[in-house]
Amino acid sequence: MNRFSEKTVLIVGAAQGMGRACAELFGAEGANLVLFDIEADTLKATAEQLSGKGYPVEASSGDVSRREPVHEAVVRAVDRFGHLDVLVHTAGIVELKPLLEFPEETWRRILDVNLTGVFLTTQEAGRAMAKTGGGSMVVFASTNAFYVEELNVPYSATKGGIVTFVRNAALDLARHKIRINAVDPGIIYTRLSASLIEDPVAGPDYLKRIPLGRWGSPDDIAKVVLFLASDDAGYITGEDVIVDGGVTLGVSLGIEDLKL
Repeated sequence: MNRFSEKTVLIVGAAQGMGRACAELFGAEGANLVLFDIEADTLKATAEQLSGKGYPVEASSGDVSRREPVHEAVVRAVDRFGHLDVLVHTAGIVELKPLLEFPEETWRRILDVNLTGVFLTTQEAGRAMAKTGGGSMVVFASTNAFYVEELNVPYSATKGGIVTFVRNAALDLARHKIRINAVDPGIIYTRLSASLIEDPVAGPDYLKRIPLGRWGSPDDIAKVVLFLASDDAGYITGEDVIVDGGVTLGVSLGIEDLKL
């Protein structure tokens, strides 16, 4: 399929993990790629590898919590490719610590990156899309928006905020023919989650909680993102799609192991 032929896609948090997986699939479906990430060296390597596959690639490094680099990435997208059609926002940070011990400066940094970053990219990309007849956006939230865990108050708060932001933004942006949806990944096998997944005790224990019985991959998320960004989802906006292998469906009581 070439659902994104001649479309320009800005991916925020594109250097690795789920953002990179999205870039790979968008490129394979004909998109012009604009990659944004704070990790300049990793971003450069990713851009070179994708360009080597023949994909049109523009890379822009910066801090998503600041307007200037976000604005510059959008300008570069429009200057090179003439238009911006899709925004995918994957960027986010997390730090685990008890609430009563959490430093205020770290709390503010997590809010700046995870929530203000979404506001800035949505606003800057939305302004560009509105000038050319519309577009689509997919923002990464998390199952932590509603399925909370210990030591994770700031991250969960920002992800809950993203879900509400997306619903409100969908109403506001519809007049400009811009759709926006959220995707909620569960535990996905990436560099950031490897320490949990590969732990000889915690890994198998958590895996038992996944009804589908396997870890999610970045491609599992990217395929949903491409659907939501495509014309196949042209009548969907303001929605929050959970991709977690069934973890948040409920609690397994192990009844199947009981001798009833």
